[in-house]
Amino acid sequence: MAPPKLAAGNWKMNGTLQSLAELDALPTAPGVEVLICPPALLVQPMAGRAAGRIMVGGQDCHAAASGAHTGDIAAAQLKDAGASHVIVGHSERRSDHGETDAAVMAKAAAAHQAGLVAIICVGETEAQRDSGETLSVIAGQLAASVPDCATAANTVIAYEPVWAIGTGRTPSAAQIAEVHDAMRQALCARFADGAEISLLYGGSVKPANAAEIFAIPHVNGALVGGASLKAADFGPIISALSAA
Repeated sequence: MAPPKLAAGNWKMNGTLQSLAELDALPTAPGVEVLICPPALLVQPMAGRAAGRIMVGGQDCHAAASGAHTGDIAAAQLKDAGASHVIVGHSERRSDHGETDAAVMAKAAAAHQAGLVAIICVGETEAQRDSGETLSVIAGQLAASVPDCATAANTVIAYEPVWAIGTGRTPSAAQIAEVHDAMRQALCARFADGAEISLLYGGSVKPANAAEIFAIPHVNGALVGGASLKAADFGPIISALSAA
């Protein structure tokens, strides 16, 4: 079975209640699942407005089910608010908050326990890319960030080269293909359904380059940042994925 196609939008620390109007203009496309991960305060109202047409996710969760963790959100709370997915291990969390692979794995396991699909992010820095460490870095992150309970039903992997996020720089098709092929091989070697786990590319995905990116083998969708904030930008990306 081919992995599901997923167009996932990460609004990061952007958006207000007024921004939810963008959902109404988003297209649905044959064979494509559409997901928006807004700031936590917008998860519940977005889930209500999406009305089953668009899935909603969180941008992070705590590894614990509950407790004295001021300012954090449990996976079960996201689920209760209407989320179906949660992003864990985004490069901005890894860099801004010092999240380790072990922490990301614990969060992914907590997401699975709560019934959420974990979108586990991996990616190399510019220095690691320039020193030829990309594949070893990705392999290490996959091994240490993806829990043993991962399946194609509860896990998505997003490759986001750190040096391409928000910079306008995009790896070549050959560079993306090399990483996605290596990730697929690693997942197939470890998991019985590794061939069915969706692999997303994330890193300055725009309407202008979406079709080229989605034509690359083992790219099953995208984790889109800034271009997901407006339907006028995200809509063409969804359509390009449907046509791929």
